[in-house]
Amino acid sequence: MAGDDFTWLDATAQAELVRTRQVSPLELLDAAIARIERLDGELNAVVSRRFEQARREAVTSRGQGPFRGVPMLLKDFLCHTAGDPVHGGMRVLRDRDWRARSDSYLAARLRAAGFLFCGRTNTPELATSITTEPLLHGATRNPWDPARSPGGSSGGSAAAVASGMVPVAHGNDMAGSIRIPAAACGLVGLKPSRARTSLGPDFGEYWGQVTHEHVLTRSVRDTAAVLDVTAGAAPGDPYAAPPPERPYRTEVGADPGRLRIGYRITAPGTCETAHADCVAAVERTARLLESLGHQVAPTAAAALDAPGMFDAMPPLLAAAVAWELDAWSERLGEQLPTSVLEPMNAMLAEAGRSVTAVQWLAGSLSSQRWARGVAALWEDELDVLLTPTSPAPPAALGELAPDAKSPGELAAGIATGAAFTAPFNITGQPAISLPLHWNAEGLPIGVQLVAAQDREDVLIRLAAQLEEAAPWSARRPEGVPVRPAPVPSGR
Repeated sequence: MAGDDFTWLDATAQAELVRTRQVSPLELLDAAIARIERLDGELNAVVSRRFEQARREAVTSRGQGPFRGVPMLLKDFLCHTAGDPVHGGMRVLRDRDWRARSDSYLAARLRAAGFLFCGRTNTPELATSITTEPLLHGATRNPWDPARSPGGSSGGSAAAVASGMVPVAHGNDMAGSIRIPAAACGLVGLKPSRARTSLGPDFGEYWGQVTHEHVLTRSVRDTAAVLDVTAGAAPGDPYAAPPPERPYRTEVGADPGRLRIGYRITAPGTCETAHADCVAAVERTARLLESLGHQVAPTAAAALDAPGMFDAMPPLLAAAVAWELDAWSERLGEQLPTSVLEPMNAMLAEAGRSVTAVQWLAGSLSSQRWARGVAALWEDELDVLLTPTSPAPPAALGELAPDAKSPGELAAGIATGAAFTAPFNITGQPAISLPLHWNAEGLPIGVQLVAAQDREDVLIRLAAQLEEAAPWSARRPEGVPVRPAPVPSGR
């Protein structure tokens, strides 16, 4: 097979080619490298390349993992790999050439599954934005329209998968950072339940309880099968999600039954209805779900509007950014001033210094009380909630760039863009974005499905049913410009 024949195969299909010896891991990897080199001058998705290391691993690997030989990219935030650069969008880490000393547990599990890591993807500084335009590396472009944002903070990973560079890429999600880029780039993006995957060995939890890690893919079966190889507690984890009754990949194609599905188009905590394109996506999906036999109706889901989360989150986020700066100061052995950060993050770090331990605990308890009220909806009223993933179509590049607005205005704009996704980082419920709609301009518009705590099985069954009823695999960005570009500093 020629290299271009692999472009739109998902990871499951590529792994099958290796398993049946139709291609070698090195052939798959070289084809992915060629696509990265051809496309990344325009898209700017891959900020750190480990092509030669991956080639050596492709030749020496003799494992039998389910994804043996499949090329993969890792987001440049968490999920670190031994000896490789980690910058997290921070200029100071690039300047100090910071490199990881070991694999994270998640990276080790992905390696054991057979993935070949060929680089790291662009992310906003400290993953605090819903667009991927860090001052360090510059903007990542959306393959569907290079003048648009691919979302954030896993925007580099989303652009890479959507453009066909690789079939799967790592992401993490603190307020929507897997789901928002998935929606912007026409991909599948699952945020698993809290503690479904381990953040070890460095962390038990990260930024409190809001951080979740998984991948961006082009198919539901890939999303499920990767979760099978990464899920599960690791030694020392402070808590863990209960194991599933059976492998997640077996839920693909399983009958979801007749589900109670409520839909909502108003952003939580506001009276603002989503953009007309996003409303159309939800309404179209609701009709499709009804045609598949589900009980579908609008829902107020009023618990989402209770003030607890919205009051608690700003000081918690600010404290997390202040901690980040202190943590990197300790690792680097020098006290870093807030001026090393982009303006919004510098503002948050300054504010975070004044958050007391008492305020942190009060905010945590307030958000937990709020989460209990929201979770009760799945006890009493719903099996699944349907919403827009984002309140608007993919933004034009520059609208939320780090230097586009005052830090306060930028923070407010980011919060608005994460209004539908962030609540479920607080509750810890599994939520998935699916590419079920494209607007008149040809831009993907994702919809979000949310299930009860630890019920990824419900989401995977339902997502697979929707994928079969309204397949998206033939929808591909066309005409991504190929433009050679100088390699930015730090690559």
